[in-house]
Amino acid sequence: MNKLLFSYANTTVNKLNFPLAAKVVMIDLDGTLLDTAEDLALAANLMLRELDRPVLSVATIKSYIGKGIQRLVKRALTGDLAGEPDPELLEKALPIYKKHYAENVHVNTKPFPGVEEGIERLRQGGFHLACITNKSEAFTLPLLRAVGFHDCFEIILSGDSLPKRKPDPMPLIHICQHFKVQPHEAVLVGDSLNDTTAARAAGCHVFCVPYGYNEGRDVRDLDCDAIVPSLVEASQLIIKAAS
Repeated sequence: MNKLLFSYANTTVNKLNFPLAAKVVMIDLDGTLLDTAEDLALAANLMLRELDRPVLSVATIKSYIGKGIQRLVKRALTGDLAGEPDPELLEKALPIYKKHYAENVHVNTKPFPGVEEGIERLRQGGFHLACITNKSEAFTLPLLRAVGFHDCFEIILSGDSLPKRKPDPMPLIHICQHFKVQPHEAVLVGDSLNDTTAARAAGCHVFCVPYGYNEGRDVRDLDCDAIVPSLVEASQLIIKAAS
């Protein structure tokens, strides 16, 4: 793992040449772009109540976020990050969760501080913008439209857009091919091990925000090129690469 060597302006960076030259900026959704934890928790607890099971705190459910809805439901049912509930219970619970989340996808969800300004700076900088998330498209697109970010991205990849999702590098490689750029010309901004694993495997740069979910783990333990307080600071660490 690379060691973080120095910091400035509340941003911790590895010993690379900054600003990095890039053409594409990819941004994770849950925990990076949007604070979705309360609505994910709301749907989970409505599901648990319907199944006559004890509800969980938002903090607990927040630590379950990051591997998609099915894993979140499994964790909510078992109270274990790697738990496997009874298959019949899972089959019953999943559609209940999806129903409640569809009905409450934008009750409390909001952008994290600096997101709107950061996106605007990146757009003004001429970068291609992409959103890559493990959230299902049925929830991703309505949510991005509701917060006004849908049209900010030239391409949006959800967890079911391709055969594989993060931490597999396939979505990142797909984005690079879409924009006809080399992986080292792309930067992923995320909040979790899923993001850093996918970026390293794809050969892309990766920045992490410290406010996200990362399944309750410290973001400083991740193998990233920089830890940035917000998308504003992320935008300050990259410049548009020459065509």
